Amino acid sequence: MRFAEEVTFGGSGLNRAGEVRADAEKVAALWADPAARVLPIWRGKPLFVSEDKALGWLPVGHAVLDSANEAAVFLGLEDAGPRFAIDISDWEPEEVPDTVGAFVDLSEQRHPDLRGDHAFAELRGVLSLLSPRTAELAATAKAILGWHETHGFCARCGAGSEVSQAGWQRTCPACGGHHFPRTDPVVIMLITQGNDVLVGRSPHWPEGMYSLLAGFVEPGETIEAAVRREVFEEAGITVGEVGYLASQPWPFPSSLMIGCHGVAQTREITLDPVELDDALWVSRERMTEVYAGRDGGMTAARKGSIANFLIGRWLADRLD
Repeated sequence: MRFAEEVTFGGSGLNRAGEVRADAEKVAALWADPAARVLPIWRGKPLFVSEDKALGWLPVGHAVLDSANEAAVFLGLEDAGPRFAIDISDWEPEEVPDTVGAFVDLSEQRHPDLRGDHAFAELRGVLSLLSPRTAELAATAKAILGWHETHGFCARCGAGSEVSQAGWQRTCPACGGHHFPRTDPVVIMLITQGNDVLVGRSPHWPEGMYSLLAGFVEPGETIEAAVRREVFEEAGITVGEVGYLASQPWPFPSSLMIGCHGVAQTREITLDPVELDDALWVSRERMTEVYAGRDGGMTAARKGSIANFLIGRWLADRLD
């Protein structure tokens, strides 16, 4: 797909400098570099600055970073200097709303040691405002720190593991086991038949929001087989030809969305009510109205998502 890397989180050419991760002295030197900056993340929410949503990079010695309970993760090298990320989820704001961690979280948290234009914000809510480099850095930081949060113990012996390889590995001091960041492959499908596209809505989504069907790839399964299985399981539709379109890292918490185009061989929908509240065929004409915000009963997939990207390309006849 010619425009595949235009999707949010699609990549910006960040120099991740993976060759230095195993060299503790080089990583320490990068950390000591006066130009080094750190992105704090609080309960999955990166620090942003102002309405433009630039990332809130802080110097290494900033007091906000004192809330961290594990070492920082090395993200890579920018022209302006080394970039790191660190989890400060142990910091307790005066108020923590119930929406933190929910699908829709519009709340922002401000740390008393930061200026008023600095705030921790949910990444989903600002996707369309991010530059490619900001998006890649934010997605990488959120995903890798989320993995550390849920993998503090060795999967082999159960002992507490330790951060190693500049944050890109965890090592067990008891059994010597090495553990690496997890990425879960997920197929997301633009299923069409003639002039129509298949969409569905999950039970926990905002009212009226519809998107493409998606599901995890199972062990021993090809991408094409996963597309056909998921569509049949969720909507009872048989899919024939399947082709790859584009991919998107999706750090909620650690997925790689694999966008595919599938051609439906059947049309009657048999809904799986556990997975979907609704599924329906939508014509190109109606979807154009949805994307223009003129359809009172349906809203488009979130801007910045690969679903929004793929449907937009389908509407513009730019899938090739």
